[in-house]
Amino acid sequence: MTHIFAIANQKGGVGKTTTAVNLAASLAATKRRVLLIDLDPQGNATMGSGVDKYDLEQSMYEVLTGECAAIDAVQRSEAAGFDVLPANGDLTAAEVELMEVERRERRLAAALEPLKSSYDYILIDCPPSLNMLTLNALVAAQGVLIPMQCEYYALEGLSALIQTITSIQTGPNPALEISGLIRTMYDPRNSLTNDVSEQLAAHFGDRLFTSVIPRNVRLAEAPSHGVPVLIYDKSSRGAMAYLALAGELNRRMKAAAKKEAASA
Repeated sequence: MTHIFAIANQKGGVGKTTTAVNLAASLAATKRRVLLIDLDPQGNATMGSGVDKYDLEQSMYEVLTGECAAIDAVQRSEAAGFDVLPANGDLTAAEVELMEVERRERRLAAALEPLKSSYDYILIDCPPSLNMLTLNALVAAQGVLIPMQCEYYALEGLSALIQTITSIQTGPNPALEISGLIRTMYDPRNSLTNDVSEQLAAHFGDRLFTSVIPRNVRLAEAPSHGVPVLIYDKSSRGAMAYLALAGELNRRMKAAAKKEAASA
């Protein structure tokens, strides 16, 4: 079964793209077939995976506007071991063009249908806002992974995102669920970090991942080299943290599959 996750947070600067790229690489390292979709016009996930966003013949713009099939836009991140559906600034125009199209919120879901059987995981890096691109991701996905910092303003942003997810559940994608919250830029020495962490655990229970992503220089440096941190410095704390997160996600998916099979 293919697991499709939107990695989303309406608040910027929470490690969303860092999580998308490094979780993709870590899942690939566990021998899973992974596709990373860059749905942000900034193209940071594309560049961070070693694909040049300035040298794309076909990208997510062409996929969403129907100019090419998704399979024709897929590129391989050889060093990291996963596939990428890349994006660049052209994607901004797609959002405007989609406003005039029928079933515009389902364009990504339809484009992914022929690809699903080729992958174990499809991760979608969303832009840091609620727009037509993010809506497409949430309609195409089965679950949402929410990276967030343990700080007060992050909690405010989280409530807005949950409202958005609820509206999607009551509309175009009733099967959508919050699959997990990921604490990023984590510093256990900070009392606010611990306070917010406790609130998240109390409210979300086992949907809060045990694995936490620390503040780490190597994580910050890796994108400038166009590789995930696992390739840049596999012994770093950042690389170890994302490998732990990938392992935890794999275990969750295996447990969910067993539970589903038992109830069938």
